[in-house]
Amino acid sequence: MWYLVILSAVIAGGLAVARRRLVIVQVTGPSMLPVYRSGDRVLIRRVAGSRLRRGQVVVFESALEGRWRTGPLSAPKDSKWLIKRVAALPGDPVPPEVTHAVNAPEGALVPEGRLVVIGDGPASADSRNWGYLPADRVLGVVVRRLSPAEGSGVSS
Repeated sequence: MWYLVILSAVIAGGLAVARRRLVIVQVTGPSMLPVYRSGDRVLIRRVAGSRLRRGQVVVFESALEGRWRTGPLSAPKDSKWLIKRVAALPGDPVPPEVTHAVNAPEGALVPEGRLVVIGDGPASADSRNWGYLPADRVLGVVVRRLSPAEGSGVSS
């Protein structure tokens, strides 16, 4: 009988950790076509911006009225979230299509604490429009697509 109590505690602890580390969000908009479509639900693993790699798809908190927030991230249900692909990390060359948005000369490097993110689709507002993404605004990386369904929205 005691093993059932221990097993229940382990399962409960595992679920609590998973709830803190994993988030499900729904994609809205066309900027990540053809990989992610409006209505797709995606599983996000929370990760610090400093642990990202080029090519990963990330969900991040959008700027408010053109200004990035500082401090802790909002709760997933309390903010507008965006989804894009990481194109450059700190220390990487700024992609040529982004240099005008960040006012950088050709060959400049992405500064520490900043990322370049770009949508996969042809209609995407991203670093080409608004410049660097502060790495501390990243909620996490997409782990996998789930079936389309109702959920909290993430604009693409």
